[in-house]
Amino acid sequence: MKSIEEQILELKKKRGAVIIAHNYQIDEVQAIADFTGNSLELSRKAATLPNEVVVFCGVHFMAETAAILSPEKTILIPDPEAGCPMADMVTANKVRKLKSEHPGAKVVCYVNSSAEVKAESDICCTSSNAVKVVESLGDVEVIFVPDRNLGAFVAEKLGRELILYNGFCPTHERIRDTDVQELKEKHPRALVLAHPECSKPVRDLADELLSTGQMCRFAQASDYTEFIIATELGINYRLRNENPDKRFYPVNPDRAVCPNMKKITLEKVLWSLQDMKHRVIVPEEIAKRAVGAIEKMLQI
Repeated sequence: MKSIEEQILELKKKRGAVIIAHNYQIDEVQAIADFTGNSLELSRKAATLPNEVVVFCGVHFMAETAAILSPEKTILIPDPEAGCPMADMVTANKVRKLKSEHPGAKVVCYVNSSAEVKAESDICCTSSNAVKVVESLGDVEVIFVPDRNLGAFVAEKLGRELILYNGFCPTHERIRDTDVQELKEKHPRALVLAHPECSKPVRDLADELLSTGQMCRFAQASDYTEFIIATELGINYRLRNENPDKRFYPVNPDRAVCPNMKKITLEKVLWSLQDMKHRVIVPEEIAKRAVGAIEKMLQI
């Protein structure tokens, strides 16, 4: 009997598909993927590949972004219930209300949001380019949605006030400064790499504040051999694989786990290819407006 991995590889070839996986996916899903990376990185990669079928192993807003950037392709998500609590905290109506309360303000939308929210925004950003995006807007009032922690990080970097929407990532909120401090005491030679979605007390303890993609690149290029990793647990699989001679210590590994990211399994990847589901389609009218906000970001 063929293993599930063998069945996936056979079906992938038959469908002319590519499998892409976010850095927070479970180890075996990352292992079967053709490409791993952060959400926008994967969506942009999918747009450049010849494959007409893309199995996106991530959460729903990520697959939506891929569908927006590649409307001619079939974008599948193995589990349609893999959502994002932070993305769900803001709606298009709430953005419109904020815009009415602050006429003339520009809306900067973190890519961790729905297509409808992107469509109401002036420009998107990622955790790696958020500072540059806000800076590019000049001296105007800025509404930052949905992540208050990333928005606060940007405000600190630029020394200015932003109108911060009160959204957050529950997984990063569970990473505590006391956990980081405990690991620093155990591993005094280790550098602390934290995601800017973390709370301020954690950010203040970090040596570097980096997106998941930046963490991977930084760890490879660094002369340091020990790192304390303050983000979702899944990234440690890639960090260890790419840097076998270095040590990585995840902060609070029992709690820094995104349950939505872990919903996708090898079985669901197989079923997705077998039945060609679940397809993610963004309505054309919303996609046209959302892609404008994404393209403005990509121009910077």
